[in-house]
Amino acid sequence: MANRTPNAARETASAPPGVLMDVSGLSPVMQKLGAQLQLAAATDASVFIVGESGTGKEIVARAIHDSSERRAQPFVAVNCGAISGSLAHAELFGHEKGSFTGAVAQNAGYFEYASGGTLFLDEVTEMPPDLQVNFLRVLESGTYQRVGGSDLLRANVRIICASNRDPLASVAEGRLRQDFLHRLLVIPLRVPPLRERGDDAMVLAHWFLETLNTAHGSHKTFSPRMLEAISRHDWPGNVRELRNAVQRAYILADDELAADLLPRSRDESRATVRDGALTFPVGMPLDEAQRAFILATLAHHSGDKRIAAETLGLSLKTLYNRLDGYEKDGAAS
Repeated sequence: MANRTPNAARETASAPPGVLMDVSGLSPVMQKLGAQLQLAAATDASVFIVGESGTGKEIVARAIHDSSERRAQPFVAVNCGAISGSLAHAELFGHEKGSFTGAVAQNAGYFEYASGGTLFLDEVTEMPPDLQVNFLRVLESGTYQRVGGSDLLRANVRIICASNRDPLASVAEGRLRQDFLHRLLVIPLRVPPLRERGDDAMVLAHWFLETLNTAHGSHKTFSPRMLEAISRHDWPGNVRELRNAVQRAYILADDELAADLLPRSRDESRATVRDGALTFPVGMPLDEAQRAFILATLAHHSGDKRIAAETLGLSLKTLYNRLDGYEKDGAAS
């Protein structure tokens, strides 16, 4: 069998300790996530991770794998948005030599490469509908065939998937099959954005700088102004943005990392969430305050729209209409 990992997949090394999973001393929401992670790792059930881009969903998936009984076997991450096209089924299941033009050798697919381990489906709501049907069939039967082959192969993988979209909204929009979602959404996990994690930005910034200093034998430090800027910035790009900002400031600094090397903060008239409290600055427009309150309440209830609507005293339909409007405003801005 040719040893070629499919284009959309990659086998990754263990997640660096401390980035997200060493939750001791971090925010309560991350301590809660850490506890949920350990419970998920003790089972072989499918896990569905939701969270904004840059929050570290793959790191969470990798941590579940590394804490499970499958830890010694492969962890294969697949970008579901990159597996469409005429060869998608071959990428998923593998193919036999001569099964189509260009198939010069037998090749494994995602299931075969991840056999015995974990198959991580990143941005699963982007998976083409026809692939969802075939994927569901494999999950239900536990077997599959390579394209052009007749042998039944056993699908011995644990499925973990992730998306920055609301999976229920993706079903309503026709992006995700409901029966497919039901097979995936056994254990739901939510990775909170960095702005909801209290002082975690400061903890992570120090960890990123310490890692850089260790790797390069340096002793660079943060300036007091940069520490203040890190604390004040709301990090819309989440952990990824913070890591890149620290690395950029590290590269450009001689000894002390300067605040002017950080990205500019969002408008300081915005509402902020910290340690479970929502703060509104005086003078904030009422419609913006209402939007912030609705989104913060939804986040507090882990994205459960029904409970959030009841808490807010709104009908579920009204909440959906508000959220649709916010999404359109965001897309237009």
